[in-house]
Amino acid sequence: MTCPPDFAAARDRLAARARDEGLLDVAVGELDGPLGSVLVAATDAGVVRVALPGADGDAVLRELADAISPRVMRAPHPLLERARRELDAYFAGRLRAFTVPLDRRLSSGFRRVALDAVAAIPYGATASYAEVAARAGRPRAVRAVGGACATNPIPLIVPCHRVLRSDGAVGGYGGGADMKRALLALEGAGGWPGPSR
Repeated sequence: MTCPPDFAAARDRLAARARDEGLLDVAVGELDGPLGSVLVAATDAGVVRVALPGADGDAVLRELADAISPRVMRAPHPLLERARRELDAYFAGRLRAFTVPLDRRLSSGFRRVALDAVAAIPYGATASYAEVAARAGRPRAVRAVGGACATNPIPLIVPCHRVLRSDGAVGGYGGGADMKRALLALEGAGGWPGPSR
């Protein structure tokens, strides 16, 4: 069964109406990029979730419904469009720093502090888990930094792919080691400039 040609336009109108009437709390969209399909979710406050290729989309939607609101819909949203433009530019090598607002409510405590330190790693640079722990104010919390990276709700934009093991090995990544290597190669990554705090 095929949908009428104007189905997408009707869906977009309904989604806009739901948003205008306060019935949409989380808008979700997909971006087809060079590494596969990326699911992006946004609230009116900012991008709240990025799911890498291979993630279980239904599980991500359930996570958003449980953590934020059951009013989650695949719908257009200005921040989704902005994130899409920025991710396209990033993958094309034209964007070095994301400016789309972030809704950080899915991270708290030290995990949030660690991810703030990860977000400070500049394009083209890398840091070890130990360096991130030191910059987050807890030099011994190397494993906790690894846990924060493993559960980063906004990968790519909060660049946990820039965090390496102390021996320089790639280490784990939600999208897999090959994806992490591809992102580092895209950025021409080197070490984190300047001394650790």
